Amino acid sequence: MSKICQITGKKVITGNKVSHSNRKTKRTFEPNLQTKRFFVPELQEWVMLKISAAGIRIINKNGVYAALMSAEAKGHLYRS
Repeated sequence: MSKICQITGKKVITGNKVSHSNRKTKRTFEPNLQTKRFFVPELQEWVMLKISAAGIRIINKNGVYAALMSAEAKGHLYRS
């Protein structure tokens, strides 16, 4: 599975590592992904999501079902 948050859509981006001598080499910035299980009361089932820390905050704020519906509408949610 790729390194993409299923709620926010955050993914790996690239940039430069800059040394003290200002030499630049390519590097990657990876999102803070966690694999977590959530119980969805509306569906009466557990779902396992690979989400970022920001995605966990969205679920805490809006609820897991609302976050899933929003992510599916935006095209971030994919099912294996």
